[in-house]
Amino acid sequence: MTKALSGIKVLDLSRVLAGPWCTQMLGDLGAEIIKIEQPGKGDDTRGWGPPWHGEGEERLSAYYLSANRNKKSVAIDISKPEGQALIREIAAKCDVLVENFKVGGLARFGLDFASLHARYPRLIYCSITGFGQTGPYASRAGYDYIVQGMSGLMSVTGEPTTQPQKVGVAVTDIYTGIYASTGILAALHQRDKTGKGQMVDMALFDVAVATMANQAMNFLASGKAPSRMGNAHPNIVPYQVFDCSDGYIIIASGNDSQYRKLCAALGQPELGTDPKYATNADRLAHRDEIVGKIMALTVGWTKADLLAACEREGIPAGPINDVGEAFADPQIVARGLRVDLKGIPSVRTPIVFSDAELALDRPSPRLGQDQEIIEG
Repeated sequence: MTKALSGIKVLDLSRVLAGPWCTQMLGDLGAEIIKIEQPGKGDDTRGWGPPWHGEGEERLSAYYLSANRNKKSVAIDISKPEGQALIREIAAKCDVLVENFKVGGLARFGLDFASLHARYPRLIYCSITGFGQTGPYASRAGYDYIVQGMSGLMSVTGEPTTQPQKVGVAVTDIYTGIYASTGILAALHQRDKTGKGQMVDMALFDVAVATMANQAMNFLASGKAPSRMGNAHPNIVPYQVFDCSDGYIIIASGNDSQYRKLCAALGQPELGTDPKYATNADRLAHRDEIVGKIMALTVGWTKADLLAACEREGIPAGPINDVGEAFADPQIVARGLRVDLKGIPSVRTPIVFSDAELALDRPSPRLGQDQEIIEG
């Protein structure tokens, strides 16, 4: 079975997370990824451990392994003229270049978009920065944590009485990598029609604001900035974590019918038919009151029993797993999300095609593992 991006070649000048996540996605879809790294050091994340996998020269950080499978590694010093010449030679054979240097950082080496586009007009050039190529912050370095704060994401994450919280994963980096891969695929499609490459300008700050989704629209529609609500949902009630006798579960009743089923399952059908709480708008108006009544009922149930009752009645609910429990979940096992690439564990890209396959055969490379690309 073919790979969707078979035949596409990508020159990867990125490091850390947003850029490598983008190129890893393209590699998982079948593109050939040539990762350029600094001699002797490589991608910064190679040293971001423990935890590690392997020992000695084979030792790689878990962080690096999370974002660099399906790539070839070539060590080139781009600060030297001979290194710049090698990059141009590789770029001449590539469809896409991805970089995440600061704005203007590659211009002094003649490896910026304008310089390479003049030589290779079919090249798709994707630049990933903190704030984009324009605007008053363009020259700033971008960090996921800071962008989570600036975008409003942290203002809606956490309990209302504590400090704002970052998300437990660098989500603006991850989202930017995903959006960048989508932009690259769109540019490749356009090139098929026009014959011309172009620049894809991606900014972590742009992506973070764009992915605020309903919270952004809540503000735009009302003029009121949303606030932290802990595990509660700003637009739906009851839709949050509920206490049980032996822990917690998530109950996410997304409509009035599910709310009524929940009340019946908890042994209080009359609560579901009370006109005071009949619609979601009613329940939002009386959030604390109705949540308190439901919580008083759920604390009498064990997690297992309440989850089983919700499952029987078609009420969306689920446990709060740690990462180990998530990977042991029978659904994750059945979908094959964990893969082992030549003895190195990894997580499969969550795309399933009916008539194509993913690249699942190449673990993250050692530094300079594929040096023959420039030495042959």
